[in-house]
Amino acid sequence: MMLQPTFSIITITYNAVRLVEQTLLNVLSQSYPNIEYIVIDGGSTDGTVDIIKQYESGLAYWVSEPDKGIYDAMNKGLQKATGDYVWFINAGDSLCSSDTVQSVVSRLQKRKALPDIIYGETNIVDEERRSLGLRRLRAPRKLSWKSFRMGMLVCHQSFIPKRTVAPLYDLQYRYSADFDWCIRCMKQARSFCNTHLTLSDFLDGGTSTTQRKVSLRERYAIMCKYYGTFVTVLLHGWFAVRFYAAKCLKGRV
Repeated sequence: MMLQPTFSIITITYNAVRLVEQTLLNVLSQSYPNIEYIVIDGGSTDGTVDIIKQYESGLAYWVSEPDKGIYDAMNKGLQKATGDYVWFINAGDSLCSSDTVQSVVSRLQKRKALPDIIYGETNIVDEERRSLGLRRLRAPRKLSWKSFRMGMLVCHQSFIPKRTVAPLYDLQYRYSADFDWCIRCMKQARSFCNTHLTLSDFLDGGTSTTQRKVSLRERYAIMCKYYGTFVTVLLHGWFAVRFYAAKCLKGRV
């Protein structure tokens, strides 16, 4: 029997008038038919909603209303999803090609049952969609919840869990709830599929230094929660050595 799962692809937007149309067109152009496309907008006032309305015939559900931040919006998307898998492709991000979902499904045809989590690599792009190369952290050959001790080795946009193993995001984390969410998905999962494909184009967006510091503190707390304080401290010592070694090597080039 051919496996033909449904993918609930969820796009979160907020005042993304320059970015949202490209993402909408990218998802709506997918050659694979079993896609439930959901768009959650945070009450945009810049024309984003007008663009979404142009494509609403291709959407399973969309809404524009205030929310408590991106992870609250993601929870709204999860609560509306009915597909076998949930896949977050936010405004500015995209799938690598119009055949990306079909390529993922083709990888599943050799399996007897659907895996709990599907994953792959991520390409980084700028606002002109020029490739900046693959993400520095690469997806491991075999993934488990313990893999993220070494950081978020699979980008959120290339991490596709079954809806049945995907909990709501923990809103106590303002900047790193996706890190926590992926770990919780993996702790529930029993089977994984490495597609060995580059699945998504992630828009390179700089966060402020203040936000980055808060994000890193949140990730540290999350790692302590799942992996223990002692292990987390040791690993961060190794991260620091690796960072400064790479910085010194770059300075010599």
